[in-house]
Order: sequence, then structure tokens, then C-alpha cells
Amino acid sequence: MHNGQQSWWRRWFPSRRAWLIAKRDYIASVRTKSFLIGLILFPMIFGGGALGVAIMKAKPDVRDRHVALLDRSEKLTPYVIDAVSRKNGASTDAKTGFQTSPKYVIDAVAVNADDPAGQRLALCDRIRKHELFGFVELPADVLHRAAREHGNAPQEQGAGFYSATGSVDRANAWMGGALNDAIYTARLAEAGVNAADAPALLKAVNLDNMTLVERDPKTGSIRRPVKQNDFATFALPFGAMTLLSMVVMVGAAPMMAGVTEDKSQRIIEMLLGIATAFDLMTGKVIAGVARSLTGSLLYVTGATVVLLGMNVAGLAPLAVLPWFYVYLLAEVTLLCAMASALGAACNTPQEAGNLVMIILAPVMIPFFLIAPITNNPNGAFATAISLCPPFTPTTMILRQMMPGGVPAWQPWVGLLGTIVFTIFVVWGASRVFRIAILMQGQPVRMKTLAQWAIRG
Repeated sequence: MHNGQQSWWRRWFPSRRAWLIAKRDYIASVRTKSFLIGLILFPMIFGGGALGVAIMKAKPDVRDRHVALLDRSEKLTPYVIDAVSRKNGASTDAKTGFQTSPKYVIDAVAVNADDPAGQRLALCDRIRKHELFGFVELPADVLHRAAREHGNAPQEQGAGFYSATGSVDRANAWMGGALNDAIYTARLAEAGVNAADAPALLKAVNLDNMTLVERDPKTGSIRRPVKQNDFATFALPFGAMTLLSMVVMVGAAPMMAGVTEDKSQRIIEMLLGIATAFDLMTGKVIAGVARSLTGSLLYVTGATVVLLGMNVAGLAPLAVLPWFYVYLLAEVTLLCAMASALGAACNTPQEAGNLVMIILAPVMIPFFLIAPITNNPNGAFATAISLCPPFTPTTMILRQMMPGGVPAWQPWVGLLGTIVFTIFVVWGASRVFRIAILMQGQPVRMKTLAQWAIRG
């Protein structure tokens, strides 16, 4: 009985040799320049865009934007100037008094009816010379065009906005809003409504996103709804998903190349003289997990500092943090086992580099699916993806951070599936590792690896 228990313990739990190998790999990897550079490079790659947006919001370009107005209707110019002037008022923060966005200045241009194409070219040349930010061209029938644009009749060219900023800049939407306000005001004026009353009549009602109400478990009272924060709605869930992916790749990405390099330099053969193949693989997986935990301490601390600096730390659901580390351990163990098996089957680091996308796929694929998941986080598609073991950690943490969260049973079912899948992958990877680690010169074939995993 005692021998049976000892055999079971040795089979499923790391031996002292495995811990020594893990210590050797961990110390050797964290001392390298590539590991230190990777700790800095990953946040720059994943968070560079968010940082750029934050910098742009902190120091926006508030220079006036001069826009020429080519009003072929010869009726809308005063209304457009008035609408733009009113809308410019929103460019200044009412609390701080600081200007947060550029103001638009309308420069009316006399219409050249004899050569409209030449006039457009001249205005575009002024944009290229940075004399103008852009220009708006209004057709002669712009006021009443909507009344006759029905049915299947072909539509003529409508109002146009010309600029060099492209569709990413919000200038088009800004000018479109001001232009429509001007057109509505002009139409009301034609109908006999005082133009001074038009802004109040046309004032829009904001439709705020509200949180789901729930009952307080302590008092039994129904909590009041509050307006959702846009940052908490998307930025926090996406940031948590990105953070988990970064930490996973810090631990798993170097694994395949490291195993292949040790194999090509005959280091593996020396280690097999003092430890079994399973001990060797287990030690390398533990080292990968330790690398990820080291990276997570840095990244989680950095994320906390950023949230505190932005004064939004209270929006982060801290109850999800334990799940973050549970998913981290499961995902890193899974990917490191796969990486060690594939690395053992490769003969050169170049071969390992060609297969690295297999390891990164479970981390990267959820990013391509982020739109349908965030649009309906509790829909059938999002639920199915988050319960699919290779993608569970990143997609489930994304859904848990979304407003409203997920049903309480789903994280547990996803975790159970991930654990079972991880055990299965580790079992198969250990069989591949044991055979492939001493094979030399044979090219990597997925069919052969599958046979080794099944037959041992």
C-alpha cells in the first residue's frame, strides 16, 4: 500500500529533481536581456495604442480649424455659422475652463458657378498647403432634397466635406452635426418658426447607458441605477484580457525555442542522466509558470498604478482578480506543455520558430472574436467560445469584466473544462516529449506527433 501511494505521488507530483530543473531554467531565463526587454516590450505592443489615446486626450490639439463653406444654395451660410458657433461652446470644459477640443472657424467663399471643378481644385490645393483644414460644399437644393429623394430615383451628389484627415478624425461627424442643425433651423424658419427658438426646439435628449439594477442582499432594498462608465464598459475588460495574454506569452513564448536549443546543444542528454523525461518536462513547465507569475506581479502592479492615476480604480471589479490568476496558471501550464512537446520534436530553433503560432493561437484568436463577444457578452456565441478550453481563460475574463458579468456557474464550468483539457494535453505532451527529446534529424510531422501522443 505504501509503495502504491509513493508511486502515485511520484507520477503526478513534481519530484525534487523537477524543482531543481525548474529553478535552473527560471534563474537562467530571468537573467537574460531578452526576458527583461520582453517585460517592457509586451506592454508597449499591446498598450501602445491605449497610451497614445491617453496622451492625445491629455494634450489635445486645440488649434482653430478653418473650414471654407461653399454654399451653392446661397441660403444656409448664416445658419451654418450660427450652428458652428453654438457647437464650439462644447469645446471648453465647464468645470475647469480648459479647452479640450479644437474650435471650427467658418470662412464663407463666393460661389464660382462658371467653373465648379476648378474651384474645388483650388480649395483642395489650399488644404494641401495647410491654409485650410477643409471645406464644405452644399448643393443648391440642399434644403429640400430630402423631400424628393424617395423611391428608386437615382440620388445626386449631396453635401460634401473635403479634408486631408481621413475617416478616423471626428471632424466629419462634428461638421455633419452642425450642418444638420443649420438645415433644421432654416427649414423651421421657412415654416414660420422664429430662428431664435430653433435651438431649444431641436435640442436632443441624451440616452445614457444605465447599469442593471439588483437587490441588496443585506438590506433587501433595490439599488438605484447609475450611469455606466464608458471606460468600465470596454477599456477595463479589454485591458484585463490583454494583460492576461501578455503574462501568458511571457511564460510560454520562450519555452519552445529554449527546449529546442537545449536539445541541439546536447544539454538535454546530460540532464536525462540525472532525471526522467517527465521530471525534465515538469521542471520546464514550472519554470514557465514562474516566469508568468513574475511578469504578472509587474503588470498587475503597473495596471493598478495606472488606474489609480486615472482615478478609476474603483471601477475595477476586484472580485475577478482570483479568477485572473486561476486562469493564468491553467493557460500557462497548458501552453508550456504544448511548447515543450513541440520544442522537443524540433531539431533547430528555426523549426521551432515556424511552429510558434500553434502556441500563440489560443491567446491570439480571441482577439479576432472580440467584437461579437463584446456586442453580446451573454449570447450563445460568446458563451460557447468562453467554454471552449483553449480559449476559456481570455474570453471568460473578458466577459466577467463586462457590465452585468456572467452567470455564476459559467466560470466554474469553464475552469473545470480547462483543467480537464490541460491534464489531457500535459499527458499527451509528456508522451511526445519522452520520445521526441532523443530523436535527431527527423523533420516535424503533426501526424507523427499525434501517433506518439496516443500510442506513447
